[in-house]
Amino acid sequence: MGVDEAPIRATDEWVVLDVREPHEWAAGHIDGALHIPLGDLPGRVDELDPQTRTLVVCHVGGRSARATAWLVQQGHDAVNLHGGMDAWEDAQRPIVR
Repeated sequence: MGVDEAPIRATDEWVVLDVREPHEWAAGHIDGALHIPLGDLPGRVDELDPQTRTLVVCHVGGRSARATAWLVQQGHDAVNLHGGMDAWEDAQRPIVR
Protein backbone atom coordinates (compact mmCIF):
# COMPACT_ATOMS: atom_id res chain seq x y z
CA MET A 1 0.00 0.00 0.00
CA GLY A 2 1.10 3.53 -0.63
CA VAL A 3 -0.18 7.02 -0.06
CA ASP A 4 -3.82 6.30 -0.77
CA GLU A 5 -7.15 7.39 0.49
CA ALA A 6 -8.35 4.98 3.15
CA PRO A 7 -12.03 4.36 3.73
CA ILE A 8 -13.07 5.73 7.09
CA ARG A 9 -14.45 2.37 8.13
CA ALA A 10 -10.93 0.89 7.87
CA THR A 11 -10.00 2.30 11.28
CA ASP A 12 -11.90 -0.57 12.90
CA GLU A 13 -9.05 -2.91 11.93
CA TRP A 14 -5.99 -0.63 11.70
CA VAL A 15 -3.78 1.26 14.11
CA VAL A 16 -4.64 4.94 13.95
CA LEU A 17 -1.74 7.39 14.12
CA ASP A 18 -2.62 11.03 14.80
CA VAL A 19 0.19 13.38 13.73
CA ARG A 20 -1.45 16.65 14.83
CA GLU A 21 -0.11 19.05 17.44
CA PRO A 22 -1.01 18.56 21.14
CA HIS A 23 -3.66 21.33 21.19
CA GLU A 24 -5.40 19.73 18.18
CA TRP A 25 -5.29 16.31 19.83
CA ALA A 26 -6.81 17.74 23.02
CA ALA A 27 -9.66 19.31 21.03
CA GLY A 28 -10.77 15.86 19.86
CA HIS A 29 -9.27 12.66 18.48
CA ILE A 30 -10.17 9.16 17.39
CA ASP A 31 -10.58 6.81 20.33
CA GLY A 32 -7.59 4.51 20.67
CA ALA A 33 -5.35 6.54 18.35
CA LEU A 34 -1.64 6.87 19.00
CA HIS A 35 -0.56 10.51 19.19
CA ILE A 36 2.83 11.34 17.68
CA PRO A 37 3.08 14.90 16.31
CA LEU A 38 4.57 15.01 12.81
CA GLY A 39 7.80 16.68 13.97
CA ASP A 40 8.36 13.92 16.54
CA LEU A 41 7.69 11.02 14.17
CA PRO A 42 11.30 10.31 13.08
CA GLY A 43 12.40 9.99 16.71
CA ARG A 44 9.41 7.89 17.75
CA VAL A 45 8.88 5.68 14.70
CA ASP A 46 9.97 2.65 16.73
CA GLU A 47 6.64 2.90 18.58
CA LEU A 48 4.96 1.65 15.39
CA ASP A 49 5.02 -1.91 14.09
CA PRO A 50 5.92 -1.73 10.38
CA GLN A 51 3.85 -4.85 9.72
CA THR A 52 0.64 -3.46 11.23
CA ARG A 53 -1.54 -1.39 8.92
CA THR A 54 -1.45 2.20 10.08
CA LEU A 55 -4.06 4.81 9.22
CA VAL A 56 -2.46 8.25 9.50
CA VAL A 57 -4.65 11.24 10.33
CA CYS A 58 -4.24 14.99 10.81
CA HIS A 59 -6.64 17.92 10.52
CA VAL A 60 -7.40 17.87 6.79
CA GLY A 61 -4.89 15.41 5.33
CA GLY A 62 -1.76 17.39 4.40
CA ARG A 63 0.52 16.52 7.31
CA SER A 64 -0.76 12.96 7.40
CA ALA A 65 0.02 12.60 3.67
CA ARG A 66 3.63 13.63 4.36
CA ALA A 67 3.83 11.27 7.35
CA THR A 68 2.34 8.44 5.31
CA ALA A 69 4.83 8.92 2.47
CA TRP A 70 7.71 8.92 4.96
CA LEU A 71 6.43 5.83 6.77
CA VAL A 72 6.03 3.95 3.50
CA GLN A 73 9.64 4.85 2.60
CA GLN A 74 10.66 3.35 5.95
CA GLY A 75 8.86 0.08 5.09
CA HIS A 76 5.61 0.63 7.01
CA ASP A 77 2.18 -0.41 5.78
CA ALA A 78 0.57 3.04 6.07
CA VAL A 79 -2.24 4.95 4.38
CA ASN A 80 -3.48 8.51 4.69
CA LEU A 81 -7.01 9.32 5.86
CA HIS A 82 -7.96 11.74 3.09
CA GLY A 83 -9.78 14.71 4.60
CA GLY A 84 -8.41 14.01 8.08
CA MET A 85 -10.39 14.76 11.21
CA ASP A 86 -12.66 17.08 9.24
CA ALA A 87 -13.79 14.12 7.11
CA TRP A 88 -14.03 11.91 10.20
CA GLU A 89 -16.32 14.38 11.96
CA ASP A 90 -18.32 15.08 8.78
CA ALA A 91 -19.04 11.33 8.63
CA GLN A 92 -20.34 11.65 12.22
CA ARG A 93 -17.76 9.21 13.55
CA PRO A 94 -17.10 9.45 17.29
CA ILE A 95 -14.26 11.47 18.79
CA VAL A 96 -12.79 11.65 22.28
CA ARG A 97 -12.15 15.01 23.93
